[in-house]
Amino acid sequence: MLSALCDYADKNLSGIEPGFARKQVKWVLCCDENGRYTGLINLGEDTRGRWFDKSPVTPNMNSGGKSHFLAETLETVTLFGQQELEEKKQLALQNKNHFFCDLLIQASESIPALKAAATLLQDSQQLAQIHADIEAKGNKIKLTDIVTFRINEAIPLQSDNWYEWWRCYYLQATEEKNKTTKTNNTRCLISGELITPLESHPKIKGLAGVGGQASGDVIVGMDKGAFQSYGFKKSQNAAMSEQVANKYVAALNFLIEQNGSRLGNSIITHWYKETLSAPVEDDPLAWLETPPENQEAGALLASKKMLNAIQSGERPDLANNQYYALMLSGAAGRVMIRDWIEGSFTDLVKNINQWFDDFSIIARDGNKLTQAPKFMAVAGALVRDLKDLPAPQLQQLWHTAINNSFIPYNALSQATLRARIDIINNNSPLHARMGLIKAYHCRKGDKHMQPNVNPQHPEAAYHCGRLLAILARLQYAALGDVGAGVIQRYYTATSQTPALLIGRLIANAKNHLNKLEGGLGFWYEDKIAETMSALGDSIPKTLTLEKQSLFALGYYQQLAEMKKKKTDIQSETKT
Repeated sequence: MLSALCDYADKNLSGIEPGFARKQVKWVLCCDENGRYTGLINLGEDTRGRWFDKSPVTPNMNSGGKSHFLAETLETVTLFGQQELEEKKQLALQNKNHFFCDLLIQASESIPALKAAATLLQDSQQLAQIHADIEAKGNKIKLTDIVTFRINEAIPLQSDNWYEWWRCYYLQATEEKNKTTKTNNTRCLISGELITPLESHPKIKGLAGVGGQASGDVIVGMDKGAFQSYGFKKSQNAAMSEQVANKYVAALNFLIEQNGSRLGNSIITHWYKETLSAPVEDDPLAWLETPPENQEAGALLASKKMLNAIQSGERPDLANNQYYALMLSGAAGRVMIRDWIEGSFTDLVKNINQWFDDFSIIARDGNKLTQAPKFMAVAGALVRDLKDLPAPQLQQLWHTAINNSFIPYNALSQATLRARIDIINNNSPLHARMGLIKAYHCRKGDKHMQPNVNPQHPEAAYHCGRLLAILARLQYAALGDVGAGVIQRYYTATSQTPALLIGRLIANAKNHLNKLEGGLGFWYEDKIAETMSALGDSIPKTLTLEKQSLFALGYYQQLAEMKKKKTDIQSETKT
């Protein structure tokens, strides 16, 4: 996984080097060349600020009392809110602020313009004005927001005139740190080269909403003696060079920021070994989240078109590609790898194509197939509220989609129960819910399962559901809305023990048929006879959960068939 991330960084992220990282800055402290404060402004390009590809990263931050150069938290740079902290935390914050100011003063010897920023922060009256401006912004500003400087009209962080000074400073600080270690000439786990292993790796950002910390979390870190050996400390136990650590961290941070998506209490991100020529149109994993809808059948047609192009040789660039998918969350400052999937791009397209094909089902009105559902719509179809879905189940469903494996049995159970509740309460069944029931049986090997109703399906449970749908529509045609009708009174019992009730319902249907005029009565009579014929010689006494799901699917598809445009039904009733 880390090797794949390093490979991604080499191909897609230029200029990665120790001491620099991509950082998002939200606020700018403005001053003139003499250090006179002129205001606090929001960069405003994004609700979270503007990205800077090269922001300085101070080595050995874990030793305490240190800060990053040029861009740091508002709290560290301005000391705003320190009075509310306990004495120990106040002292720690002041040490970080002094370190930040000292870096500006040292750098100003080579970059004179930075002296203005140091002057600004050392003037108590101007700091008071900055504090007033921060307080005036209220909840629009946070102490953890990153801030940098603008001197006159120039933002030093945008310039490269400080790079060389920072490289020299970083190298000196790193060499001093390396003098205290005895772990030179260790093999890097990723590159295989002889290296001085990094003691503390940079942090992964973007997991604060899924258990991570706002300051970031580490993938590689050992802080307990039980995880350490051979005299190695902390991350040295998984030896990597600083260059390698910066690569995998930069790549993962970039991927989370660019295409990371929330999946329950996890973040999912993905990438490809070879960059896609059309990142939006050619990304089948993105289709799971937002299926393309610019065509009649949306994602299903798009996936079939791509698969045909690969198999026919039109897209050799895709045929030899690889995909990687990573599921992450945070816990106590550490990155938790929830899932890691990799494989060939061709297999991925086949699997996504099969996912959409299995979920293809007739719409409630019976006039067309539904658009491919978003993945989260499928997950939400299992529960009343998406937050009620356990994270492991959500992850299992994601794995199912990518690997073309069986739909979990517990997902079928939940979907069948929710479908029953919808039907009894006269709510429109969710397309994604009924599609999941269909997909379950398709993946179990049911070759008779179709998007539309199938009168030739071999399962009696399926035709029991069809029959109940016909009888319910017959009652409505004969009596109109009677409140608690056939469905409200008999659906649950019929879906579990059909033999006890179907005979009674058929006998009662004769009364309804007598109330219909013209060819409509004969049309319903033919439908009932056709369905009873499909049931065979015996009606099942009891239905297992799987059979109950077939019952629900038969009911839904038959009802959709009968909800076609009136002209279609009228043509069938003409004699």
